Amino acid sequence: MDALVRISTSMKNMEKELLCPVCQEMYKQPLVLPCTHNVCQACAREVLGQQGYIGHGGDPSSEPTSPASTPSTRSPRLSRRTLPKPDRLDRLLKSGFGTYPGRKRGALHPQTILFPCPACQGDVELGERGLSGLFRNLTLERVVERYRQSVSVGGAILCQLCKPPPLEATKGCTECRATFCNECFKLFHPWGTQKAQHEPTLPTLSFRPKGLMCPDHKEEVTHYCKTCQRLVCQLCRVRRTHSGHKITPVLSAYQALKDKLTKSLAYILGNQDTVQTQICELEETIRHTEVSGQQAKEEVSQLVRGLGAMLDEKRTSLLQAIEECQQERLSRLSAQIHEHQSLLDGSGLVGYAQEVLKETDQPCFVQAAKQLHNRIARATEALQTFRPAASSSFRHYQLDVGREMKLLTELNFLRVPEAPVIDTQRTFAYDQIFLCWRLPPHSPPAWHYTVEFRRTDVPAQPGPARWQRREEVRGTSALLENPDTGSVYVLRVRGCNKAGYGEYSEDVHLHTPPAPVLHFFLDGRWGASRERLAISKDQRAVRSIPGLPLLLAAERLLTGCHLSVDVVLGDVAVTQGRSYWACAVDPASYLVKVGVGLESKLQESFQGAPDVISPRYDPDSGHDSGAEDAAVEALPPFAFLTIGMGKILLGSGANSNAGLTGRDGPAASCTVPLPPRLGICLDYERGRVSFLDAVSFRGLLECPLDCSGPVCPAFCFIGGGAVQLQEPVGTKPERKVTIGGFAKLD
Repeated sequence: MDALVRISTSMKNMEKELLCPVCQEMYKQPLVLPCTHNVCQACAREVLGQQGYIGHGGDPSSEPTSPASTPSTRSPRLSRRTLPKPDRLDRLLKSGFGTYPGRKRGALHPQTILFPCPACQGDVELGERGLSGLFRNLTLERVVERYRQSVSVGGAILCQLCKPPPLEATKGCTECRATFCNECFKLFHPWGTQKAQHEPTLPTLSFRPKGLMCPDHKEEVTHYCKTCQRLVCQLCRVRRTHSGHKITPVLSAYQALKDKLTKSLAYILGNQDTVQTQICELEETIRHTEVSGQQAKEEVSQLVRGLGAMLDEKRTSLLQAIEECQQERLSRLSAQIHEHQSLLDGSGLVGYAQEVLKETDQPCFVQAAKQLHNRIARATEALQTFRPAASSSFRHYQLDVGREMKLLTELNFLRVPEAPVIDTQRTFAYDQIFLCWRLPPHSPPAWHYTVEFRRTDVPAQPGPARWQRREEVRGTSALLENPDTGSVYVLRVRGCNKAGYGEYSEDVHLHTPPAPVLHFFLDGRWGASRERLAISKDQRAVRSIPGLPLLLAAERLLTGCHLSVDVVLGDVAVTQGRSYWACAVDPASYLVKVGVGLESKLQESFQGAPDVISPRYDPDSGHDSGAEDAAVEALPPFAFLTIGMGKILLGSGANSNAGLTGRDGPAASCTVPLPPRLGICLDYERGRVSFLDAVSFRGLLECPLDCSGPVCPAFCFIGGGAVQLQEPVGTKPERKVTIGGFAKLD
């Protein structure tokens, strides 16, 4: 009993999963859109009609019409009339004999119908067949029917063909899509007719086809196309549309999807405590969000009120300044008016002067008239050069609030910096790791950055991954010192400003060199011709310039000649341990050999004859001398990788040990593209040299080497070419002659 109650409760709780997103009612003949969402067939037709599409609402089920919905079938005369099929108009429109929105008459390309999915809020392409190319979701229909039965237990299904009042239905017919009582079923399925072969079913309110039918060929689907993620029939398999696609039987797809769904559902049901904990956490987050939102509102209101109070205070001070200036000007103008009023006839200064002129006593007149004359002179000058004592304009008291208005307009909430973008062209790992990044164009500025990194090739520890951090990094680059050799590091960056920390950048993985980096400079004292080789001032790059000997060799190619080989050595020799260095070879180089060799053998080779034999001349005469057999077991003193015209020549293993002799056998050779940088790893104890792609650290070639003495890097040129040593990430080291026991600094 409790189990039935739980089942009934679960059915009632999933009602929202059974509602159509358009009509918000239970699904009725739901169709599966290409976006995997469902919609009622009638709702889909209505939506397409509102969008202006005509003739694209075909019934994908292709079911016969029920006798209950078409009373004409009750009349034998009307039953003989051929009703027009709904897809006839569709075929006419597609063939160009009609027009509809978005299609021109006689258009060569079919119309693409877009359906606005109400669930994902996006336009879904239905193809040229419209709704006719969609499948019905029969499983969803069955779930809806079971749900209806669970919420309306005891509700009787009535016969759809009875006269009122209808009797309770006892049978159903899938072919007729109607429910019948016993009498009506016999009436509409007379003996001896084709309808008599219809198999009765239990009465139901929803009639579905026996199985999914292909919308294109009206055949039962038997396979599933993984490429298109669509059910197909046998005819679809042989059509060109699914040519080359991965198609499996429906049984395999059914079993795989059922297993995945069962496992996922079992995981969810087995972690109900986790779900409940996360629900409680989300509810607590909602409460914190409400409280934090209210606090944010109060803070914004307080700040705006503070701005308003500051504006009021500023307004009071500005108005006070204008008032003081106005009073000062008014007082000055009033005094000027008073002075001019004293110059009127019979009043003020003029009247007093007239009375003084009546004085006849000369000494007394002189005494009084002297001071009066000065005042009259000033008054006369004021009349002649009249100008108001103060200006009536207040132009100088206008406010320029353009900048402030712009600031107020741009007043907005602080935003954290967006996720930085790692510059992969400038980020690399060598002796140290150099990480470079930039912010997106419209990102808020960052005050500083946090760089996090960790190794990915170490055994995983329980719990979250532990990152190492570099806090408060200024600028848009960082240098990570002393990385472990032969490791893979993952790095990420995020910015920070007053608003807080932003999102992390995408992780970038960097491979560190397999051995400690060897720092050295180019030394042109041995085997280098100054006429043909140009070494840069920092002695980290060299360029070979083809000269007259190469031109003469090309001219006398048929008669035999000697080609000059120019060699540049490194000024550092290795005596023990493992070492690694990288260089870049110009893809336009004619012939360049990059490798290592015994220092003594290299110097002996170039202290002798100035020219090395060309590929057409072999010092080995071909005679079998005993000395050659004795030297077969000896390790080669040189190991070179041959590069020419943007290609790397790889042989069977022995060809790279030919050194400077140029005896690379073409029979067992192959070429690979030249990477941007080449890496050389020397293992002195093992006597092995590895050539790598310095970008991906993919192995190219591994050779044996005689390490009985100091070994130094070497570069050989025949014709034009250029080599650039990779710059160290950190500070440039001091120049050395010989190193031993090279190891990573602590």
